[in-house]
Amino acid sequence: MRHAGTVSPRHPTDLCRPSGRAVAPGQDILNRFPDAERIEVTSHWNIPGLHGNAGLVKDWLRIKRQILVLGVRKTLKMRPNGRSADFIAPGMANGCALSCAYCYVPRHKGYANPISTFANIDDVMTALSRHANVLGAKVEPNPVDPFAWVYDLGENSDLSVDALISENVRDLVTLFRSLPNAKASFATKYVNRTLLTYDPQGRTRLRFSLMPASIARVVDIGTSPIHERLAAINDFVGAGYEVHLNFSPVIVYEGWTTAYTELFRQVDAALSPQAKAQLAAEVIFLTHNAGLHEVNLGWHPKAERLLWTPQWQETKRSEYGGENLRYRRGLKGQAVKHFTTLLRRELPYCTVRYAF
Repeated sequence: MRHAGTVSPRHPTDLCRPSGRAVAPGQDILNRFPDAERIEVTSHWNIPGLHGNAGLVKDWLRIKRQILVLGVRKTLKMRPNGRSADFIAPGMANGCALSCAYCYVPRHKGYANPISTFANIDDVMTALSRHANVLGAKVEPNPVDPFAWVYDLGENSDLSVDALISENVRDLVTLFRSLPNAKASFATKYVNRTLLTYDPQGRTRLRFSLMPASIARVVDIGTSPIHERLAAINDFVGAGYEVHLNFSPVIVYEGWTTAYTELFRQVDAALSPQAKAQLAAEVIFLTHNAGLHEVNLGWHPKAERLLWTPQWQETKRSEYGGENLRYRRGLKGQAVKHFTTLLRRELPYCTVRYAF
């Protein structure tokens, strides 16, 4: 997706029964698409005719362009994290218009991953405010941030894309301006310059996801090209965002270290002194999944030649009980060490917050 105008639902729209404060934001979204067919369902995880329908996999991209799932967020818990953030906040979206071939969100949805947006933004903002107020000041620095409690707002979506659909993202950035002990954070692969007008005042950390451009063209479907992401970093720093880098996922293939060395040099050439002075990065190597592999074979088999490399991978159970594929232990340890050595050599001013 390149422009807001391409988000144009013309097929089923799921409007769960909103109550109270959820009505107005949800109605604002519906008003943008007055001709959309509206079908009410009980759950955005199990939409009849959409999820579990193997025949839809070949329409993977069309479904993202034509179906918007609109509902109400019920779970408002803050989950401890300790890597990208101190806490994972309740997301205001699940799935997005991008189609990154390695995205873990479709693992739970089967053969279709439409855009899902939640309307009850006030409930989520109230929960965030209460949680931050209870925590009080962050008295002990940690690798996430030395002073602020950091909340990841986009675990299951890309907020730069979400902002094309609703005002939820603007509302969240505005909220964190008023929380002196907290910061918002989200990773993005899409350059949405409207966010430059949100005035975050240093209270929102935006993490631009990067990988070698030749690989991104294969696996980052619908995202902004790497050169556009690099070109945007200085502008977002100038607009008051804290901007970090998210090297995720790092994919191992023949020639990968040479490609990343070139990428690091492109980063160095693109950044202003102001951007370099506040730069940090996180590094996450690829985790894949057999179920997602089968889905991808139905719509984008070319990507699987990069993602599915069982000669280098082993099965490992995730903390949530799922069975995933990760690079073999010895290989991965060497790869992480080599990657971080290259990163520190080429970008010595960039703090590596974590790498695994």
